[in-house]
Amino acid sequence: MANLNPYLSFRTEAREAMEFYRSVLGGELVINTFGEFPDMVQDPSQKDLVMHAQLDAPGGLVLMGSDSPDGMPYEKPQGFSVSLSGNSQDTTRKVWEKLSEGATITMPLDVPPWGGLFGMLVDRFGIPWMLHGDPED
Repeated sequence: MANLNPYLSFRTEAREAMEFYRSVLGGELVINTFGEFPDMVQDPSQKDLVMHAQLDAPGGLVLMGSDSPDGMPYEKPQGFSVSLSGNSQDTTRKVWEKLSEGATITMPLDVPPWGGLFGMLVDRFGIPWMLHGDPED
């Protein structure tokens, strides 16, 4: 079965961001650096940058990311959001509370016309998020 997973690009903040997401979502985080793979980075001072990180969070959620060392193109994230939905409203509130630390709230977490809870933010790493908690009976 194929998988479709968000893969986030950072300039140099991937480790900090992925560790933050693990604190928010839980799960197991594996980080590989450019220094672990010979000839993958041209500047030895950037050997500790993240070549690949993968967070396997509860419920089958997978979030990946990496840094962009000098010589690799990098543009700030735009035109997408990481959408987290299908959780209870209580879980959504807990994730929102943690994820919103240092974030810019673009739509406060509230009851949308379709029910449940919905909110949007750009986290402290510049990644846009949409959270939706399912309607409850």
